[in-house]
Amino acid sequence: MSRATGSSPNMLRLSGILLLTGLAIEAISLRWIHPIAFLLFFIAGGACLAAGVLLFLYLLLFRSGSLNSNGSPVS
Repeated sequence: MSRATGSSPNMLRLSGILLLTGLAIEAISLRWIHPIAFLLFFIAGGACLAAGVLLFLYLLLFRSGSLNSNGSPVS
């Protein structure tokens, strides 16, 4: 059985990818000595981290009850 595009496991994967991307951007910008590095660190890295955390919290709070223990939707 295939799952819908917006299913919780796919959204959790997206949340994790956003978090890892934000951490990678911030790690790269910490090594870079340039005034734009702070903007990259704060804006791009912070936006990815914030989006990942907010998506995770949304899934945790509002979509946690929509799946059974085996991952199938509740009918």
